Amino acid sequence: MQDSAFYQQLADKIKQWGKELGFSDIGICDTDLSSHEAAFEQWLAKGYHGSMDYMARHGTMRYRSDELLPGTLRVISVRLDYLPPQALIVSTMKNPTNGYISRYALGRDYHKMMRSRLKKLQQKIATEVDGLIARPFVDSAPVMERPLAAKAGLGWVGKHSLILNQQAGSFFFLGELLVNVPLPVATPVEEKCGSCVACIKICPTGAIVEPYVVDGRRCISYLTIEKFGEIPVEFRKAIGNRIYGCDDCQLICPWNKYARSSSEDDFKPRKDLHSPQLLELFSWSEEYFLKYTEGSSIRRIGHERWLRNIAVALGNAPHDLLIIKALTDKKTTASDLVNEHIDWAIAQQMEKNAKVSRKTLRLLNSVERGMPQHS
Repeated sequence: MQDSAFYQQLADKIKQWGKELGFSDIGICDTDLSSHEAAFEQWLAKGYHGSMDYMARHGTMRYRSDELLPGTLRVISVRLDYLPPQALIVSTMKNPTNGYISRYALGRDYHKMMRSRLKKLQQKIATEVDGLIARPFVDSAPVMERPLAAKAGLGWVGKHSLILNQQAGSFFFLGELLVNVPLPVATPVEEKCGSCVACIKICPTGAIVEPYVVDGRRCISYLTIEKFGEIPVEFRKAIGNRIYGCDDCQLICPWNKYARSSSEDDFKPRKDLHSPQLLELFSWSEEYFLKYTEGSSIRRIGHERWLRNIAVALGNAPHDLLIIKALTDKKTTASDLVNEHIDWAIAQQMEKNAKVSRKTLRLLNSVERGMPQHS
């Protein structure tokens, strides 16, 4: 049986090891999240998880990590900043002929990288603790990573439901290492959102239905990444040119003026993804899509949903005959799902063309009325 001084020294070592492994911050908490149980169950009962059925599985495991890994006493929560340099300069959002991809997905998928580092951290702890029981998680099991991160002192849960850190904003990934070691725990930090509701007001689809509560069914990240099948027509115009995820609630957040650029090469934007042309992306064959997105989180949605998302964005782009031609040409090879979105996009383009024509006609009539009459 070790004394408290040993565990405090071990906690200090873990934080140092974590920094050496490249993590941006490390915190430690116990496993009790019972205070979140009622709110989570209400969220599920309202259907806010949409088609993400996995959110409703596993019962109490989500807020009792010791049920997920028997013997767990502590959760080591880690933060890894991912913001690529200059990524907050979002000129893409202002150019509707380009596609906007969530900042986290511009580079390499983070899951394997973080899991590998957590395993290395586990190995280092094993050199100090006999009989260590531990297991790393990175979006791979029913773990409530945000409440755990808040309890471990990595930040507070913002009104957009993401973790905010006073020194680093919110552009970071989270991971956990469950251990059977009675390490000293952190003191949670005070929430600092105050009366700010910028994230709620900016959401294009009104997905943040109240502070700290997101209706996933309305969230553009859900609609473009998690959702299979058709994107509801009511949200298509609001999606704009966002073809994979959405960062609006983060980009507007005042705390993200402190967001730190990542030094990880893996998180640097891949060529043609930082501000890609929609027509170019729409021309990708499935073979090219799979090859180009290898090692990227974008690959998980597959080529069909990729085309679905881009078709919506092309429908939202300014009227262009080249866009109409690309959409029409794609219909001969696209699936029924994609074709439904192509038809919608063509209708949007034609409607814009009609508006342009009417505006031009009004202008011509106005000019004609103002011209001098000749006998």
